[in-house]
Amino acid sequence: MSASPQPRLRQPDRSVPVPDWCLNEALPDDHPARDIWAYVSTIDLSAFLARIRACVGRPGRDATDPRLLLALWLYATVEGIGSARWLEELCAMHLGFRWLCGGVSVNYHLLSDFRKDFEAELDALLIDHVAALMHQELVQLKRVAQDGMRTRAHAGTGSFRRGATLETCRQHVAEQLALLKQQPDEPPGSAARRSRAARQRHLDEKLQRLQAARVVAADLEAKRADRLRGRPKEAAKHKDEESDKKGGRGSMTDPEARRMKMADGGYRPAYNVQLATTTQEGLIVGVAVTNAGTDAGLMGPMLEQIESAYGTVPEAKLTDGGFGSNADVEAAAAQGVAVYMPLKNEAKDLQAGTNPYEPRKQDGEGMSALRIRMGTEEGKKIYRERAATAEWVNAGMRNRGLYQVLVRGVQKVRAVVLLQALVHNLFTTIRICRAKLTRDWVGILRAGLEGMRRKPGLAMSE
Repeated sequence: MSASPQPRLRQPDRSVPVPDWCLNEALPDDHPARDIWAYVSTIDLSAFLARIRACVGRPGRDATDPRLLLALWLYATVEGIGSARWLEELCAMHLGFRWLCGGVSVNYHLLSDFRKDFEAELDALLIDHVAALMHQELVQLKRVAQDGMRTRAHAGTGSFRRGATLETCRQHVAEQLALLKQQPDEPPGSAARRSRAARQRHLDEKLQRLQAARVVAADLEAKRADRLRGRPKEAAKHKDEESDKKGGRGSMTDPEARRMKMADGGYRPAYNVQLATTTQEGLIVGVAVTNAGTDAGLMGPMLEQIESAYGTVPEAKLTDGGFGSNADVEAAAAQGVAVYMPLKNEAKDLQAGTNPYEPRKQDGEGMSALRIRMGTEEGKKIYRERAATAEWVNAGMRNRGLYQVLVRGVQKVRAVVLLQALVHNLFTTIRICRAKLTRDWVGILRAGLEGMRRKPGLAMSE
């Protein structure tokens, strides 16, 4: 019997020398990192630079260029990366991030602090971008669709505790902190001194979170008591509960997070991300983050945000049925905004033979106009633009990893969402310019920013 033939294999040879190569030549010309660097090199980052204390003629180490830090986070958002530690590793291994760094070293503390501290500046960049395109007449606030998206918080369901438990934990942490402070000081610069300082920071942060969670639990309990006073049947049902099972709960990990009903029907700690998008161009013009589990009453604040940012309101606002009450619709109508929103109990009224599109005695002018508007084929056709716009934007953010945030607190979560909005608007701008048969999106954006500066009042980001 003959022996089996010897296979021919390609095996690694790690002694082969690697020829010299250039980062700029290794990265393809159509790589998204190049578009991101062109973007951060075009926009105005003077607000970021104003915070830097290391200036010419003064002592101190050179600061890292904020253009680089912003570009790294924008590209990380494109790649679905939300961890500063992971981003630090990629800056040493991934070609796209290495090209952006260009030999500049970064660490996760620097990256995390940048994202945390510049939330207001990121909001200003979003406003300026939209305002620049409005100046170039590429974007119009004609119809704006608003939608909410529940995003998982960086807190476990088991981190929620009632007030008594939170107080016990707070006292225990306070005792640990007091004992740590009573220990004798270690020699300066020693590893033991650094370790002690890190433990003290950890306990200080934990104590602050527990104190904030206690306030949240007490506030939720007060709201629960007010609700039960107006519902005697529900109050009687909970009357026989044990006292330790009563009261609101706060998260020891992220006190600002709230348990919300998610898309799969389950309840988990989350934040409510609100986005306002133009239906024609698909550009995000407004971002809000709340810890409210419902969308009710969020239409008015978004309109105020848009008016404050751009000095005008959209001609029409397209929202889901849970966003606006009669008062919200009337307030929008007073601003000249036509609301497109499903009517309450519309299907039941049609099934019962009642015309829901006929104005009623208690309706104001805005609500009466909404009923008539939603009863027409044109109104229903316009309203269908909401799902085509809002769900597309939400899906894009989900594809970029926005299922769970790795930061804590409304302000930090909003910074993450603003980075998502900036990435979305950047590539939407490129798409719009290409549809106009021009690839010079950088020139268009730069001209819009210059024109906006010469025309004060278009944007209120300064």
